[in-house]
Amino acid sequence: MLLRHTPKEISERKGLTINPAKTCQPIGAMYAALGIHGCLPHSHGSQGCCAYHRSTLTRHYKEPISAGTSSFTEGASVFGGQANLTQAFNNIFNVYNPEIVAVHTTCLSETIGDDLPQIRKKAIKEGKIPEGKHVIGASTPSYVGSHVTGFSNMVKAMTELAEPTGKKNGKVNLIPGWVEPCDMEELKRITDLMGVSTIMFPDTSGVLNTPLTGEYKMFPAGGTTIAELQSTADSTGTLALGEWCSADAARQLDKQYKVPCTVLDMPFGLKATDRFIEALRTLAGVNVPEEVMTERGQLVDLISDMHQYFYNKKVALVGDPDQLIAMTEFLVSIDMCPVHVVTGTPGKKFEKRIREITADMPYEVNVKAKGDFFLVHQWMKNEPVDLLISNTYGKYIARDEDVPFVRWGFPILDRQGHQYFPTVGYKGGLRLLEKILTALLDRKDRDDTEMKFELVL
Repeated sequence: MLLRHTPKEISERKGLTINPAKTCQPIGAMYAALGIHGCLPHSHGSQGCCAYHRSTLTRHYKEPISAGTSSFTEGASVFGGQANLTQAFNNIFNVYNPEIVAVHTTCLSETIGDDLPQIRKKAIKEGKIPEGKHVIGASTPSYVGSHVTGFSNMVKAMTELAEPTGKKNGKVNLIPGWVEPCDMEELKRITDLMGVSTIMFPDTSGVLNTPLTGEYKMFPAGGTTIAELQSTADSTGTLALGEWCSADAARQLDKQYKVPCTVLDMPFGLKATDRFIEALRTLAGVNVPEEVMTERGQLVDLISDMHQYFYNKKVALVGDPDQLIAMTEFLVSIDMCPVHVVTGTPGKKFEKRIREITADMPYEVNVKAKGDFFLVHQWMKNEPVDLLISNTYGKYIARDEDVPFVRWGFPILDRQGHQYFPTVGYKGGLRLLEKILTALLDRKDRDDTEMKFELVL
């Protein structure tokens, strides 16, 4: 089959990545920028780079992704892209009239050394950026970090818009990290149930999961407004979900405007959601409503009812750091056994955290930051698993090793529903478990003999 050339014997690789478990920074920056209302993301580089970033997001979300590009040619590649970018500002605001342009760099513009703040000042001085309009920028070279790093850098850039008035607005800033639009909707539903007024940024709900109405809109109705981003400096506090995706922006608001921040794990699963609810309750000074407790009880009930099918099942996981940390904890809490955990994003803190979560397991977990699919495939050949959880690229390994497969994370290119059915919170936990159960029980039905092929499981 496709990957049967993968050897079982593992050798040390420092200068070679095979089947990477990440993509480039600008894709994350572009996704984050789409979470601002009336925003046109802009790729400061060649047309080919922008086309790749847009097509990857389009294939995942099945929505048209609008973005500008500086369209570097040979001249800009040698002498710099300042003229291209200032002209782009002029064209974009005259033709498309966005509220804000969010610029991210590429390998080419970073290697040249283009200075985004200086170019922005020049464009303002020359009248290329109209009064009342905004431009933010993030440094996102593809040769370091990952799409997660790019997302974080653009979210941090959003804090440039914060404008303190000296009067608290009574709201909580909520930075959701890289989750699906439906997950952002679910987080807002939970905060509404608890009576907590929030400013979520970025917010791609209503942007990348919009209904088909037959009416074209250049800028969908969703997204965090400029006024809301400006008001983040006056908030009571900030909850940042995920160290890799959200913490930098939260700490910037704390450092610059004294908005206290708390960094939490993403609320996937029972324990992480419990901590999120408790942090909301404490920060806003509210009680947890009965409806939220009912949803928690439903998740606990499903875990209890189906525990026998989760127990002791070995799992391989590939994805992004923040998501994997919460998912690993969730699986451990229901007595599943994460044995191989790989992220393509650099960071030794990730490996340390996974080892802490799995410290009481009767085995040592294989964990690697800045790893790849080739490595996790080799690990699976040496120690087979009962389930693989990853983005779409894991399907080749799952097929070759004949392992049940759950698609989760980014990108998912061959299935639908991820932008509509949340996996955060207690309701999202039910969805995750349903997906895992379906994969495991479908395999049980396939493999059972006629004597064990049961109607009721």
